[in-house]
Amino acid sequence: MTANIDNAGVRKAAGTTESAAPASGATGHRTGPWHDPGLTPEARADALIDAMTLREKLAQLVGVWVGASDEGGEVAPFQHDMEEAVDLDDLLPHGLGQLTRPFGTAPVDPAVGALSLSRTQERIAGANRFGIPALAHEECLAGFAAWGATAYPVPLSWGATFHPELIREMAAAIGRDMRSVGVHQGLAPVLDVVRDTRWGRVEETIGEDPYLVGTIATAYVRGLESAGIVATLKHFAGYSASRAGRNLAPVGMGARERADIILTPFEMAVRESGVRSVMHAYTDTDGIPSAADAQLLTGLLRDTWGFDGTVVADYFGIAFLKTLHGVAGTFGEAAGAALGAGVDVELPTVKTFGDPLADALAQGLVSEALVDRAVRRVLVQKVQLGLLDADWRPDPPALAGAAGPDGPAEGDSQVLRGTVRLDTDENRALARRVAQQAVVLLRNDGTLPLAAGSGTPPRIALIGPNADTRTAVLGCYAFPVHVGSLHPGTPLGIDLPTLREACAAEFPHSELVTARGADIDGTSTDGFGEAVELARGADLVILALGDRAGLFGRGTSGEGCDAEDLVLPGVQQQLLDVLLDTGTPVVVTLLAGRPYALGRAVDEAAAIVQSFFPGEEGTTAIASVLSGRTAPSGRLPVGVPRHPGSQPSTYLAARLGHASDVSSVDPAPAFAFGHGLTYTEFAWDDLVVERGRATTEGEFTLSCTVRNTGAREGTEVVQVYLHDPVASVVQPVQRLIGYVRLDLGPGQAARVRATVPADLASFTGRDGHRIVEPGDLELRLSASSDAPRLAARVTLTGPVRTVDHTRRLHMDITTELLTDTP
Repeated sequence: MTANIDNAGVRKAAGTTESAAPASGATGHRTGPWHDPGLTPEARADALIDAMTLREKLAQLVGVWVGASDEGGEVAPFQHDMEEAVDLDDLLPHGLGQLTRPFGTAPVDPAVGALSLSRTQERIAGANRFGIPALAHEECLAGFAAWGATAYPVPLSWGATFHPELIREMAAAIGRDMRSVGVHQGLAPVLDVVRDTRWGRVEETIGEDPYLVGTIATAYVRGLESAGIVATLKHFAGYSASRAGRNLAPVGMGARERADIILTPFEMAVRESGVRSVMHAYTDTDGIPSAADAQLLTGLLRDTWGFDGTVVADYFGIAFLKTLHGVAGTFGEAAGAALGAGVDVELPTVKTFGDPLADALAQGLVSEALVDRAVRRVLVQKVQLGLLDADWRPDPPALAGAAGPDGPAEGDSQVLRGTVRLDTDENRALARRVAQQAVVLLRNDGTLPLAAGSGTPPRIALIGPNADTRTAVLGCYAFPVHVGSLHPGTPLGIDLPTLREACAAEFPHSELVTARGADIDGTSTDGFGEAVELARGADLVILALGDRAGLFGRGTSGEGCDAEDLVLPGVQQQLLDVLLDTGTPVVVTLLAGRPYALGRAVDEAAAIVQSFFPGEEGTTAIASVLSGRTAPSGRLPVGVPRHPGSQPSTYLAARLGHASDVSSVDPAPAFAFGHGLTYTEFAWDDLVVERGRATTEGEFTLSCTVRNTGAREGTEVVQVYLHDPVASVVQPVQRLIGYVRLDLGPGQAARVRATVPADLASFTGRDGHRIVEPGDLELRLSASSDAPRLAARVTLTGPVRTVDHTRRLHMDITTELLTDTP
């Protein structure tokens, strides 16, 4: 293709002029084949690309970080210390690809924010020749990250539920709220598999097992996409495997660990969820940054797995190719490397894909075909979202009833304020269900449940830094922490009952006395005396310990808040020890973003209740578990260490990664992956192996009975692990390949039947291909990774079989209720 250089230094196709297409405007008459709903999205995108100048194409590949106006006016560019100021008047005549976080940058009333976004979209569409609005994206890691929106439990709590359908339901609710105010894309879920719990972002992950991560994340994507929101898988790939658990540190892992652990959840989500976007990781693996890894972003993701959506940059990640990774000498080189690898959209704001990329194109250093490839993906997605339809309007559904026939009018901001609720009663009820099912009972000597009513301890001492702190239930991406903390004096926007308030409501017949005892990460022990005195005078101590979420060192958990070891922050362990010394029963209650070693409490506490930042209804959920009103059903998505310095470790370790006589370090956890107690007992029996021999193309079938033998209803989580005793490459001792939750009343039993395809025994062989080998295997039906209940020896026969991304990823599990309560 021959090319011209326009007066802005941007190359454009010969014969293409600025008047190649008529102006459309935001709501005016839209003509041109790109507005024709009778054509396929691809045909509409291609027609538009043919009419666009190069600068107009580039404009679709960038976002601008903005904040909605609390007065309902147009958004204002957010000034970040890593970027230069953005001039919208200069950008918008050429178009704009994305608006970054209009609701998640500063506190704004949801209705007024929707009005501000609507007016901005009208301006964007009206300013460019084709009437193309921007795609607006937001964070939604623990709910829609907007002021006044429901704060759900963090992803580590999603994993603790072992309940994909519940997480799908939650994600659909989050998506509906986002879509109602004009948002199109959500930057979630995180599919990073935990490799080292010292990493500050553990709270954002789903767990340490790739199958659990994959199934829960896939369910979340399905829910978000069902609401019309473009879900975004992140961080692709390997971010969580950074050395020493340090954020954005180099990643140390081999090709098999990457293929069998890190990539597995992404593969499942791409194949099964309908996801439409992927975000590259910041990190490099073996010297290749993900943002410049064509084998990863194009060869594997697109050519092999068949992904056809957009790849977006993690914030500033393309510029990092120059500034952090040193694989690009200029921002233009960084842009070319990312574009060539398969990154389609630069976020959060225009930097490398602006003038630097334009200059590289003008010098012939980057092919315009790469721009066309990326902009086609962007435009197809905008067509799918309805942004190029002839009847598109800028006002979102939340404003439909409040706006006039011509859209919101001047002065509407005051009328609209308070009319959009993003934290409805239905949302809170859903948040409560997730929180309740995510609470994990780690230890119990019989002290729990506390009878709600006259049978509760007469005097309860509620002690600890998280006993009376409203934000103790929130992770670092919840709006009140992530953004609200930068705006002191601004109301939280949602009701966050403290644990003290929740316990007072749950135990109205008990006298509740409180003391802080210590700060989360402080060094002072001055509060110990008061705490000990209250404990000695009480019948029971509920000790609320854990984390304070924050960003980049402003918390003990969260992005950039990595830990040197897994000792409880500050002097919390000392506080725990002095309270154990009082002799009063201590129920340790953790509101945290990661697991911690708990020292003497593992053996001496009356009970240990683990929650991972359980969201706005978290304290109510915890109190209901303490009382027994809610039966505990959560299971650990990550192991709880016995020793604070035993990281990195995981239940997925090979034999050499477990305790041995040749090392003085014992990595065995105090409480293993999948562990969780209930208030009843279960018996597992009657194992029947219906099909114990199969070819490497076949499947096994086995079944067992699980019975609630106690006097209370409860939930058992049947976990199926595969143990491969002899393989051609070193394997984990065992790995999760399936699970199912069973809710059983007293005396009830269920027959669990599992059909296990040989594909689930596959792994990456010596030549880099995934294979199924013949030989003996063991299928363990377990209550946790260290609590096998029944085991079946099975055998694969036949030749070694090579499998690919079309292999079966799941076993079939069916359950049948056998008996009712006597």
